[in-house]
Amino acid sequence: MDKLYDMIIVGSGPAGLSAAIYAQRARLDALVIERDMVSGGQVLTTYEVDNYPGLPGINGFELGMKLREHADKLGVQFVTDEVKRVETGSQKCGDRPGKEEFLHAAELTPWGTDVKSVVCENGTYEAKTLLIATGARHQNLGVPGEAEFTGMGVSYCATCDGAFFKNKTVAVVGGGDVALEDAIFLARICEKVYLIHRRDALRGAKSLQENVFKQDNIEILWDTVVEEIAGEGRVERLRIKNKKTLKESELPVQGVFIAVGIVPNSQSFQGLVEMEKGYIKAGEDTRTSAAGIFAAGDVRTKQLRQIVTAAADGANAVTSAERYLLGQ
Repeated sequence: MDKLYDMIIVGSGPAGLSAAIYAQRARLDALVIERDMVSGGQVLTTYEVDNYPGLPGINGFELGMKLREHADKLGVQFVTDEVKRVETGSQKCGDRPGKEEFLHAAELTPWGTDVKSVVCENGTYEAKTLLIATGARHQNLGVPGEAEFTGMGVSYCATCDGAFFKNKTVAVVGGGDVALEDAIFLARICEKVYLIHRRDALRGAKSLQENVFKQDNIEILWDTVVEEIAGEGRVERLRIKNKKTLKESELPVQGVFIAVGIVPNSQSFQGLVEMEKGYIKAGEDTRTSAAGIFAAGDVRTKQLRQIVTAAADGANAVTSAERYLLGQ
């Protein structure tokens, strides 16, 4: 490409869009590369968001559109493309013909800047800093009805959607820490919680297991798998099977929370930065192990993966990038 950006943001979920807004206000020449035609990330599949400050009950798709509209209003540059890999190399920008006119500001462009080349399907884009905000995806069960009822009774986030099932009967699928935490959280809200686990022993922390066993309204279905999610317009029942007896039955529920794992969208950045179980290692300042490369949102190592924490990451990333560009 014939342009060197101050910052390239890969991903247009809440973290990427927040970063784009902050970058534009900081007068950085930034480009957002998004894989999908519609911005918003995972929030688009959430029927209703009730825990984003100031916007209780907003539709997930609407929230995604509002974030994009804010970015558009500020003049953020977007391109739709699929990232294949990132190449880095220390080179003096002035050594490359035609680069000088694209330097944002002398004080933000030290000689020897490590240029990040983002190689995509349809082209290559270059910048002085890179923000990886590609998010994560929930691991699916892969059963009939799961995709159809996502946002209509199928959820992957109890803290996000649990309040919509107050005094109702729900199921949690999984046996690890997240599944146990979800079951405990939902037990405070719901009339009945079924914890469906495919083994005869839970995998979560002992303290969480003890808490689960204390809850009168949590019933564990051992050695059981979900075969199908069904209903008319919304989730109404699950078809389940006991793996030992092979007996199949129907379980009436109004919602099902799937907690069988999360997969970070970090494949394109393997070998570029340090990772931990697929998540990019980065703290609250979003700095990774590679100079000038930052990670924000669900793709990074963090305690809580929520829309509000992703947005905060985006703001922090721009501040860290500015400091990097200034040589601090």
